[in-house]
Amino acid sequence: MQQSNKIVKAVIGILRNASGEILIAERRQDQFMGGYWELPGGKIESGESNEESLARELKEELNVEITKSHLMHTICHYYSEKTVHLWIYTIEHFEGVAQGMEGQNIAWCPAEQLHDFNLLPTMKAIIHKIYLPQHYWITPDNQSEDTLLEQLASHLSRGTKMIQLRAKTTLDSAFVKQFYQNCQASNAKLILNTPQKTFNEGCDGWHLTTDELLSLIGRPCTNDKLLGASTHNISEAGHAEIIDVDYISIAPVEPTKSHPNSTPLGWDRASELVSRSNLPVYLLGGMSIQTLERSLSIGAQGVAGISEL
Repeated sequence: MQQSNKIVKAVIGILRNASGEILIAERRQDQFMGGYWELPGGKIESGESNEESLARELKEELNVEITKSHLMHTICHYYSEKTVHLWIYTIEHFEGVAQGMEGQNIAWCPAEQLHDFNLLPTMKAIIHKIYLPQHYWITPDNQSEDTLLEQLASHLSRGTKMIQLRAKTTLDSAFVKQFYQNCQASNAKLILNTPQKTFNEGCDGWHLTTDELLSLIGRPCTNDKLLGASTHNISEAGHAEIIDVDYISIAPVEPTKSHPNSTPLGWDRASELVSRSNLPVYLLGGMSIQTLERSLSIGAQGVAGISEL
């Protein structure tokens, strides 16, 4: 995409109320992309730190005082008119009652309903960062249907909220239906990673292999479904952005028993890939709940795996 010479640096904040709803604001009609909804924030002024800019913008826009926040993600978005660099902060605590101090409409909205609004293009990846879980389980190969259902029940009982049902051969449709029903009963998302995807199967989304990813020139499913993809380098991660996937995984970060001959990326390379992708990134390969904090510290969405999650 052709890049404009104009570069804008901005911060935005994610505010939640006592019910966990997220505050969004409608851009005024006299503004760039007026009528679109966004998370509150604004440009970083000369001489300001990111945190100072965030505090000033939210005071001016909403009349709230930020008392605690942390950086969650950074993204870069290219418009025809300009390039926008965004630093996204989670607001852990604020004081005051939010109001549209500049005449803008505001709304508190559950995360899963944010897509009902006409959002700025930059908002999609950010919203996925908000509501995607920090870890998910990938089903192992060569297991019976009964064993997989037992393992699923164990993961669901421990609070796992996203499952990738992975298989190299076509699965029995009755089994997939039962698996999905069990996930739904626990309010967990089922992502299918099976051969010959039609993108009409009963599930919450699909995960693309790297070959499937690179074969596509556009998003193969509707926006109300999740779409993930396996990547191993920045080129593949870039193509995932082009076809509008919702999250990517990168692997392997550490050596694994299942792929002993694969050269691991290592944490430094993983950190570089995370920093260069606008999408939520899950780390795979030797990952566990114990490595979750390290993955979050480099800006990843979280971790995924087979045996340790």
